Amino acid sequence: MAKTAADCTTMAEIRENIDRVDRALMALFAERWSFIGRAAEIKAGLGIPADVPERVREVRDNAHRNAEALGLDGAFYEGIWAELIDRAIAHEKALLGEE
Repeated sequence: MAKTAADCTTMAEIRENIDRVDRALMALFAERWSFIGRAAEIKAGLGIPADVPERVREVRDNAHRNAEALGLDGAFYEGIWAELIDRAIAHEKALLGEE
C-alpha cells in the first residue's frame, strides 16, 4: 500500500514503498525512452544531428534546477541526466546512421 515515508513504521514498509517508487521511476524512464526514438525519426526528416549541444546543456540545466527545487543535490542529479543523455545520443546516432 502506498505510504509516505513519515507514515512508514517498519523497514518492511520502507522497502515496499521504495520498490513501489522504483517501479514508477522505471515506467517514467520507459516513457522518456519512447520519445528518444521518436526524436530520431523527426530529426531524420529535418536533417538534425543526434547531438545538439545547446539542447544537451538545456536538459542538464533543467535537471540541476529541478533537483534543487525539490531539495536534492543538483550536481548529482545533473550527472545522472548526463548519463541518460549520453545513452540517448548514442541510440539516436545509431538510428540515424551517424556512427
